[in-house]
Amino acid sequence: MRISWKKWTIVAIDLLLAAYIIAAITTLNHPQAAGAATVELERNLVCSKVSIDIRDAYGDGFLDESEVRHMLERQGLWPMAQRLRAVDVRAIEEGLESNPVIDDAECYKTRSGHVLISLSQRRPVIRVKALDGDDYYVDSHGGILRGTMQTTDLIVATGHITQAYASRELSRIGQLLMDDPLWRQQIVQLNVREDGSIEAVPRVGGHKVVLGSPRGMEEKLSRLRKFYKYGLSQVGWDRYSEISVAFGNQIICKKRKETKQTENRDI
Repeated sequence: MRISWKKWTIVAIDLLLAAYIIAAITTLNHPQAAGAATVELERNLVCSKVSIDIRDAYGDGFLDESEVRHMLERQGLWPMAQRLRAVDVRAIEEGLESNPVIDDAECYKTRSGHVLISLSQRRPVIRVKALDGDDYYVDSHGGILRGTMQTTDLIVATGHITQAYASRELSRIGQLLMDDPLWRQQIVQLNVREDGSIEAVPRVGGHKVVLGSPRGMEEKLSRLRKFYKYGLSQVGWDRYSEISVAFGNQIICKKRKETKQTENRDI
């Protein structure tokens, strides 16, 4: 008798399809049974890897993966080698967000035993050391950051500074300076006078820059940039003791004491 392989192949496929349909219907009718294997797997699974992603990282040493780990260890929330079912992702998120440096935190865990932590930190743009002894950082949204945080290359603001002034004015000016490569390198300190006007101390050149009122700072810095490029580059960076861009479309320069002269330059 000749065997019809085509016929038996069709029969085998039909049987497999029937078995699949029966299994699917059984699973739908008993959802608790479908999840039992997954629950049992998670019950015995341990965290084998922790990945930390810091979004919008800013400033060397301000916040890094090592500090995040230490924060969670101090709170008893570090998930490595813990049973996956015991890892409380919400507790991890809340523990991280309790730190004033961290703006937002999210935590996930996978069935493979991998815990993912993603967070964004608040961006400090200036450090305030007020005349009354108050010492803190101001972020790009005007928030006050306190604590023992350390970061490099931040401009320091000194003088008559209230927290309201820092949040309203210095936050905006600090972000403007830090976003510009020239001013981020050239300006090292701002000093706020009693009337709220501002002086800047540059890194290069033995002069101070009078910026005046915190209003219209973009235009003032634009004039100063042109003077640096077309003025000081010709006469020398040490020619003047003071450069003022506080008023109008002009720059007023005071020569050093030995010359006792004042120059008025239109820009």
